[in-house]
Amino acid sequence: MIKMILLTCFGLAIFITYFFGFLVIPFLKKLKVSQRISREGPTWHKTKSKTPTMGGVIFICGVVGAAIIGYILLNFAEKNLNLLQNISVIFASLSLALGFGLIGFLDDYLKVIRNQNQGLKAKEKFILQVVLAAAYLLQMVLASGYNGVLLIPFCGQIDIGWLIYPVNMFIILGCVNGVNLTDGIDGLATSVTAVAGLGFLYLALLLGNFSTSILAICLVGGCVGFLIWNFYPAKVMMGDIGSLFLGGILVSVSFLLNVQVALLFFGIVYVIETLSVMIQMTYYRFTKRRLFKMSPIHHHFEMLGYGEIKINLLFIVVQVIGSVLGVISVQIALS
Repeated sequence: MIKMILLTCFGLAIFITYFFGFLVIPFLKKLKVSQRISREGPTWHKTKSKTPTMGGVIFICGVVGAAIIGYILLNFAEKNLNLLQNISVIFASLSLALGFGLIGFLDDYLKVIRNQNQGLKAKEKFILQVVLAAAYLLQMVLASGYNGVLLIPFCGQIDIGWLIYPVNMFIILGCVNGVNLTDGIDGLATSVTAVAGLGFLYLALLLGNFSTSILAICLVGGCVGFLIWNFYPAKVMMGDIGSLFLGGILVSVSFLLNVQVALLFFGIVYVIETLSVMIQMTYYRFTKRRLFKMSPIHHHFEMLGYGEIKINLLFIVVQVIGSVLGVISVQIALS
């Protein structure tokens, strides 16, 4: 029965996302909702200046719609399921993702109306993200009680006490912004996130956490449906509304499984992208030279002459390795 529910959710997420593409993309084109391409980016990206952005709303509808139906079906399938507690936790997870999506929408909207690549100021975006993450962590405490135990991949579980709060805050903000940095070329963030979602899906089934597996497979289905529109050459960009939402869903799934530190593996591409930016900035500060031709690192490969499809395939392979390591690291830690 669980397999049928998961397959239904997967198919629904793909169908809803694909269907909404026919409605949303022409609407965005009509509104001329396109993002200004940064002058610092590769020159050939200027051809994308007319590609509509804010397309993340397409898969948000697919993921959320399929998840709601999935949890209704799961309730009928498992009569002993604590429905109220399950709804509370899942609602918090979807609220976190939708909240980050809303922050992304504000950022995208300001970029469009200002006709420039600057939306929310970095300080404004950071404050909004911190407030949202703090509200989510508070809700988790109220729903599940205090828990300072952290699972360390390959090692085991340790109780770090009150340090759990700043650590979890760092993980949330790091994951969400890492996905945002990865969204730089057609289909990259979408395809990588689909692979990360598959890794979490397998882990959720392995741990017998069926409610979380529904959220994971809806994420995968939404990404697959959006790839039809977003793969090179993209007919629509997801925008910050999409990338921040994806980051919110991923981090929510990791918290529901209590494996948030394992995002180092399940989100290995996001970690690499973020580190490349940090290394580039630090290296330039001390040497006034650039270590990479451009950061995040996917742009470095572009500047080396790699095509967008080849970069996508390379990063997908890296993400598959990361997801496999993530599953193994959790199994060893729990053994």
